[in-house]
Amino acid sequence: MVDNVLVTGAAGFIGTNFVYYWLKSNPEDNLFGLDDLTYAGIRENLDEACLEKNFKFIKGDIKNKKFLKKIFEKYKINKVIHFAAESHVDRSIINPEIFINTNIIGTFNLLEVSRNYWQDNSITNHHFHHISTDEVYGDLTINQPSFTESNQYLPNSPYAASKAASDHLVRAFNKTFSIKTTISNCSNNYGPYQFPEKLIPVIIISILKKKKIPIYGDGMQIRDWLHVSDHCRGIELIIKKGINGETYNIGTDNEIENINLVRKICDLVDK
Repeated sequence: MVDNVLVTGAAGFIGTNFVYYWLKSNPEDNLFGLDDLTYAGIRENLDEACLEKNFKFIKGDIKNKKFLKKIFEKYKINKVIHFAAESHVDRSIINPEIFINTNIIGTFNLLEVSRNYWQDNSITNHHFHHISTDEVYGDLTINQPSFTESNQYLPNSPYAASKAASDHLVRAFNKTFSIKTTISNCSNNYGPYQFPEKLIPVIIISILKKKKIPIYGDGMQIRDWLHVSDHCRGIELIIKKGINGETYNIGTDNEIENINLVRKICDLVDK
């Protein structure tokens, strides 16, 4: 069966990688990439995808409910893969309102438009998959076990809090309105197309430009690192085999302190 798949945040880092992955893995589907092209959305990322007959790029904002409604009606969307989000912790501290509007209000709009379109048109083969973050669970110490899906939510930044709220909205729409949903909470991604403000690109660029590498605090924050291609495979597995209403953590059990990650990359560049 051919699916009409809406990928939000398609010109961002993970969204771009997912578009190329899905086009290759599911060539029978029609893919619609939606992005508002804010600072981290780069239209040129999708140049090659736009050459494919089953991909269409759409510029638009998930905060615009009327616009979303037109997309669903025009392209008969039955699956949503929701990447679109403000995602930088430091930016969320400087200007948290943007994160509330995009990550919470935007997600609500997308859920509401999806629900109305699918129910009004009796579309049963629908699916709303929401991409979230392990930061909703808070921070780990070196001696603590990895997060599981049963961990309590303990967000420590406006970014993490906004993603936690959007997770709860997705769950609520599943339980209240019987919309078929899944959620994935991933660890830190790295790989091609990543925006240069993120840690690994910052480290590499600083080294290549012979500049000091900026380290937040004492550098002892612990993060699990996931290559974006593995993340895409995990999302596909959830969409195709996941249980309706469930949340799945996607990680690698590859935890390292930020300062030791910096040292490791320095050693690799030296070699």
